Amino acid sequence: MKTKFFWVFGLVMMIATGPVYAGKAMQMWNCGMDDGASEEAIEEHASAWLKAAKAVNGGENIEAHVLFPVAVNATGETDFVFVVTMPTFEDWGKFWDAYPSSEAAAQEEGHTFCPDSVVWEAV
Repeated sequence: MKTKFFWVFGLVMMIATGPVYAGKAMQMWNCGMDDGASEEAIEEHASAWLKAAKAVNGGENIEAHVLFPVAVNATGETDFVFVVTMPTFEDWGKFWDAYPSSEAAAQEEGHTFCPDSVVWEAV
């Protein structure tokens, strides 16, 4: 009887603590810079976008990073990578559901083109 109790207890604990170990939601865009755009202009634009994104439902804990390459194999059109991280996929879903009609979405245009992205789970 004790053995069955510990197996059931262990199973319940694994199910209950699963969300604690869930990874962060991360979306990464490979972006190019328009002719004449500077890294400083990209950084300013990303900062303004982040401020607007934090006001979107679910975006309170959003983080954003702009990654500029230092040493690369110079093929392709990726001038920088834009990374958005959310603490949970639940927050990520709320944010992207509200995003299309947000002020942050209105700020997408400017100095860049980001044709593709990938969603990752960061653990």
